[in-house]
Amino acid sequence: MAPASTPAAASRPPVTAWRDWRAWPESLASLWRRSLRFRTVLITVALTALAILIACVWMALAIQNDLFQSRLQQVESDSRRATQAAQRYLDAAEPQGDAVQLQLLMKQAVRNLQQQSATDMIAVYRIAKYSPIAPQDVTTGLEKSIISADLRAKVRAGGEPQWWQSVALPAGEGQQVAGIIVGQQITVPEVGPYELYFAYDLGAASQTLSFIQATLWIVGIALLILIGAIAWFVLRSLTAPISAAAETSAKLAAGDFGERLPVHGEDELATLGRSFNAMADSIESQIKELADLSLVQQRFVSDVSHELRTPLTTIRLASDMLNDSRDDFDPATARAAELLHAQVQRFETLLTDLLEISRYDAGSVQLELEPTSLAHLAEDVIASMSQLAEQHHTSVRLVAPGAYSPVDMDPRRIRRIVRNLLGNAIEHGEGHPIVVTVDSNQQAVAIGVRDFGLGMTPEETDRVFDRFWRADPSRVRTIGGTGLGLSISLGDARLHGGTLAVWSAPGKGSNFVLTLPRAGQRLDGAMPIPVDPGEDALASLGATQPIGVTSGSDS
Repeated sequence: MAPASTPAAASRPPVTAWRDWRAWPESLASLWRRSLRFRTVLITVALTALAILIACVWMALAIQNDLFQSRLQQVESDSRRATQAAQRYLDAAEPQGDAVQLQLLMKQAVRNLQQQSATDMIAVYRIAKYSPIAPQDVTTGLEKSIISADLRAKVRAGGEPQWWQSVALPAGEGQQVAGIIVGQQITVPEVGPYELYFAYDLGAASQTLSFIQATLWIVGIALLILIGAIAWFVLRSLTAPISAAAETSAKLAAGDFGERLPVHGEDELATLGRSFNAMADSIESQIKELADLSLVQQRFVSDVSHELRTPLTTIRLASDMLNDSRDDFDPATARAAELLHAQVQRFETLLTDLLEISRYDAGSVQLELEPTSLAHLAEDVIASMSQLAEQHHTSVRLVAPGAYSPVDMDPRRIRRIVRNLLGNAIEHGEGHPIVVTVDSNQQAVAIGVRDFGLGMTPEETDRVFDRFWRADPSRVRTIGGTGLGLSISLGDARLHGGTLAVWSAPGKGSNFVLTLPRAGQRLDGAMPIPVDPGEDALASLGATQPIGVTSGSDS
């Protein structure tokens, strides 16, 4: 059964809920719990996104490293080729110790380096000590501050033919671009070694790398969206039959036994659909058989009860005559007449209850509603049963703080419920006081009958409303009864849209509470009288008022 009320957020229209960003977490959490399709697609997209992220990062790093290594090999080869060509030019020259010739020779060598290499940023610095004929240092576009001291130290030390270092080269307007500086030595005749540096711009490689990375991310996002869409459509084709099966099951549970699943194809889902339909056919057939059997049983009970009324009326008239004349009989015959009269009365009550039960089973019971005060009805019932209470030495006390205003009910049926509950309390109360509480609130009115007698175990409490069930079959009933009273009382309560609940504990007694809704109200929230009376129920006896009975035990 669905709850009577739902949280405000759950009842908010879907469009409004999605427009309110504060409701997104709650809506997503609800969708996660309720939608297998959403949960599976979300997990698939998340794992795919993680895989694509790892793949894209790895590919971007691999491509970046490969581009850098390729460019590094190019610049090393380019600077080596240019240096070798310049060295051959210098080795072939014969300056004969002329400083001017050596200076011209250096300038020509630098021009050759620019022509042979792919860069114009070149710097040449002397390594040896001061010499009057040594050419001056030459720089073309390569500032000395860009070259690190560590690189210069390694180039001066010699050993390796080439040294390189990644640097940031100026690109104008305060911007910088990635670059590589390659350093090596070159020897000038009659002077000695010089430091030679080439600076190469990696801007083209950076642009290529940026393009590749952007392409990878675009392809990854597109692939992620495509996989999500594929997963959504695939799951939709799988979950649609499941949703249809759930809806069909709900309709079958609601009593629409003619509902069936549409079956298409020969795959596993089609096999499941055919099996489901076969199961529904079997259930429908069995339910129809049970319904027919129940109908036959109801008709049998009703017919037998009606047929027995005529001979029972005759027997009752005869038993009344015999009972009225029992003073003229011998003691044994008089006792037999009394027993016959009592059992005929009980038999007549049993027939009446069976007819009532058959009406409930057939669904033909009709209420005769009229405004009635539950408090006044309780007073009348207690007064009418005062003689029975005196016989059992029981004090019946009434607590009525509410329920005086009239409520639409069938007074005959409610009176029967209260008489039944009070009669059971008197019989099983062991002479202890009985408290009848009547109260009300805005939604309902209620009456509770509390005794402090034997009580029942939880297993017995679960079966107390079963037909013909008795907690102790060996216990002799002192006020008659057919074993159908509580079952009929429960049916009367439900017919009014109310409830009849019980609390009981061995040695502490029992508490039966009948709750009836007011017109147009529903039974939700706090009830006027709690079913569990609590530990201090005996303390309320001092505030009660005896109705009609003043004698008996108050223990």
